[in-house]
Amino acid sequence: MNTYTLLSQTERQRVSDGVVTSILSGCQSSPGQLVLILPQLGDFDSLEYAWWLTERAEQLSMQGIAIRAVGIGDRNSGQRFCDYTGFPANCLFVDPTAQLHQTLNLYPGLSLKLPGLSPGVNAWLNLMLMCAGIGSPGTLAEVFRGYRGDTKAPQLIGDEEIVQAPPLPPLKGSFFRWAGGRGFQRPFELATLRLRNMGEVLTNWKTYVPNSAYLTQRGATFLFNERGELLYEHRDRAILGFAADMSNPLSFLTDFMTNQTELKA
Repeated sequence: MNTYTLLSQTERQRVSDGVVTSILSGCQSSPGQLVLILPQLGDFDSLEYAWWLTERAEQLSMQGIAIRAVGIGDRNSGQRFCDYTGFPANCLFVDPTAQLHQTLNLYPGLSLKLPGLSPGVNAWLNLMLMCAGIGSPGTLAEVFRGYRGDTKAPQLIGDEEIVQAPPLPPLKGSFFRWAGGRGFQRPFELATLRLRNMGEVLTNWKTYVPNSAYLTQRGATFLFNERGELLYEHRDRAILGFAADMSNPLSFLTDFMTNQTELKA
């Protein structure tokens, strides 16, 4: 069974209405079908990926790309995730025990097991090790990129936008120009957005993470055309590794959108 067939036959609970249905319901005829298998909905990767997608939502829709996502959590997790990120609840499904991730043979993350500890505590220890780069290649480099800036990445915060990221005071986007200018990812800009995400999750931890046993599980990205043919695949191997190009996580869609524009011309 190929990946598209597997996904089309997979049913999970939809966040918007609580209905258990096919995760590809309503998008099989779309020219592009972007399927995200997210880790825990309170994971850095899930929140950051959702930010990129909501920022580009109008453009993706105009190019005929339908989005479906499955994240680890329950419906309450999904509702909080959508309220915070703006990700559409009718496009998000939840998998409380990461069964789909396991079926797709996605990277479960570091899985050291210390005797006498519960699965949840072991998952916490493994997560901390992964945050330190153990069993999670590239994580530390990506963390540092958030602080030092990236001239290859676009500006992330508009000049007039106000960012609330406690314990920092409210910051206006124009503040970051003093760290390097504008028109690209400035020093501390991405780190500030990640701090905001961390504050959101820690404040609502039990909602985002009803079961901590799956904290280390990683996700994947699949892009299909209307015939169900796989155009692109990325399987995450690290925390903050949800894209092959973290400077521009949606760059893999460029060729597809170019082709769609040419077909419409």
